[in-house]
Amino acid sequence: MRLTAAEMFGGLLVLVGMLPVGPVRQVAGQGITVQEYEPRNTLVVSEHMVTRSRFPFVDIHGHQNGTRISQGDVDRLIGEMDELNMAVMVNLSGGSGTNLVRGLENMNRDHPGRFVFFANVDFRGVGEPGWGERAAAQLEADVAAGAAGLKIFKNLGLSALDTDGNRIPVDDPRLDPVWAKAGELGITVLIHSADPAEFWQPYDRFNERWLELTLRPRRLQPPGRSAPFEKIIGEQHNLFRRHGNTRFISAHLGWLGHDLTRLGTLLDEMPNMYVGLGAVIYELGRQPRFARKWLIQYQDRVVMGKDSYDQEEFYTYFRVFETEDDYFDYYRRYHAFWQMYGLDLPDEVLRKIYYQNALDLVPTIDRSLFPN
Repeated sequence: MRLTAAEMFGGLLVLVGMLPVGPVRQVAGQGITVQEYEPRNTLVVSEHMVTRSRFPFVDIHGHQNGTRISQGDVDRLIGEMDELNMAVMVNLSGGSGTNLVRGLENMNRDHPGRFVFFANVDFRGVGEPGWGERAAAQLEADVAAGAAGLKIFKNLGLSALDTDGNRIPVDDPRLDPVWAKAGELGITVLIHSADPAEFWQPYDRFNERWLELTLRPRRLQPPGRSAPFEKIIGEQHNLFRRHGNTRFISAHLGWLGHDLTRLGTLLDEMPNMYVGLGAVIYELGRQPRFARKWLIQYQDRVVMGKDSYDQEEFYTYFRVFETEDDYFDYYRRYHAFWQMYGLDLPDEVLRKIYYQNALDLVPTIDRSLFPN
């Protein structure tokens, strides 16, 4: 006998009604959140932990408080640098004027040549007559006092305001005297503009950096809070084009590590543009085949850098660059909800990225600390 759909559904209800009623048992682990989820890797493959770089390197993206760090902390930092094979750290938080001089004296007193300082610009007062000329003169004085370059923080383009309360664009012509002076002095400008593009995208389940934005909601850039991502980085590129005699390092792979083809096109267009690797090794480590080809092609335009200092976090950089390991952890889970792969870069490329390009961009670095 064939039952109708209604009869079958009615029978199902009867069976459900016969099931024992009681408290629902929760399976162990069922209550964890995505923030708590940390699966253990069960993949069995060869592992090569690298705690010391194959060649001495320059960390071109360091941050230290040069005026406040104690001599004991400087000594400990030097010890860790030696363990890492870091020959020179570039302190991008060098400041200006008296603070620059005091910081240089404090950190290099017992360890000459190991710390190089970049000066900084204070954008307060933009809009006052002669601001650009005064800022350029201060930069010249800072270089004469020992600054080896200029670092521009991300407040330019995001939050820095002129005397009328308006956002200062990265390519604001009122700043031109500063960039022209850097070119005249032969120093390199390392500039951080914007932040990861995902910070501007909808904060939803499709956002690749949802976890980071959940843990650090102040990084969100909802509409109207700041200029759009593309506008800010477009201003940076306009700046590079307008000042072809000045060399610029775009920090964090210019926030285009997720689109290396686009980044390569920009490097092809602008020979005065270079890129730093601070805090973006996760972009290269997840696309090992293409990233390896890209780094070989643009080996003259990339410089090693880490950003916030942590000795053990350098190990991931070394492992990505120097091994062909598969599927290993990145050091900050909220930055990258994925695994890393080794690029196994050729030695000639490693030398370029680790120190040779930095020596070209920052000629005051002591070359005796590196192989010939």
